[in-house]
Amino acid sequence: MAFTLFPDTRLALARDALTGLSVGDALGGTFFRPGDAVAPWGDPPTGPWPWSDDTEMACSVLAVLATAGEVDRDALATSFARRYDPARRYGAGAVGILELIRGGTPWPVAAASAFDGQGSCGNGAAMRVGPLGAWFADSTRRAADQARACAEVTHAHPEGIAGAVAVAVAAALAARARLAGDRPEPARLLAAVTAALDPAGEVHDGVRRAAALLGRPLPRVVDALGNGSRITAQDTVPFTLWVAASHLDDYPAALRACVEAGGDVDTTAAIVGAVVAAYSGVGTPAGVPSGWLGAREPLPTWLP
Repeated sequence: MAFTLFPDTRLALARDALTGLSVGDALGGTFFRPGDAVAPWGDPPTGPWPWSDDTEMACSVLAVLATAGEVDRDALATSFARRYDPARRYGAGAVGILELIRGGTPWPVAAASAFDGQGSCGNGAAMRVGPLGAWFADSTRRAADQARACAEVTHAHPEGIAGAVAVAVAAALAARARLAGDRPEPARLLAAVTAALDPAGEVHDGVRRAAALLGRPLPRVVDALGNGSRITAQDTVPFTLWVAASHLDDYPAALRACVEAGGDVDTTAAIVGAVVAAYSGVGTPAGVPSGWLGAREPLPTWLP
């Protein structure tokens, strides 16, 4: 299905994905436990629920898209560095890169310097890119290309970039399905994501394994795919896409799965929340509950 996506529709889809991301980030953060400890699912605590670096960086992505219509990597690097607040629980690798950029180091140099020149394969590029995928709901190819550009500002490692591509394509497909009124079968969605990835990569292989695990119990899925506890794209993105594909029409169930899996809960819930909200929306029976949105800390006033 070919269609024209007008600017206000792009922004509305991306804003819903950002809402899903930020509520997932904030709610997941209330259940986060160090190490492999798992917090039992129950009634969420009273708000406000503060959001983390996941949301702060996603807001910069959306702000750049709203201004330029695409990823301007220089503008995005500047926004990341200027908006960066260490109190938002940034990882050590991200802190090092953003401090270099803030100090005047060009972003390609800063990104390439991470981890002794290997670049970061962390899950940070994937966690912020869901709204970008929804923005490009009319073209998964464009979503993939723009996700690469978004990731490269901080992630020079191929797996870190692949994680962002996978999440962006999933969010684009979810938003596209919402517009078409056609919920994609989980296996079909994951197959389309796999097709957008380098077949030689670990993220690609992980998403293929996720497709083979559809319908399996959550503990088995976590054992096979991870739950983000290693903070890498490889052990985060396949799991989150399994959850999103399995619960695309049930935002609360999707976030509950992230909480019950343990690991890097705020980030897994942010990724899953963005993809699922791109399809299910906000304030709908299957979407982001209004009460959860009201408990989430308000988003920055500079956001368009």
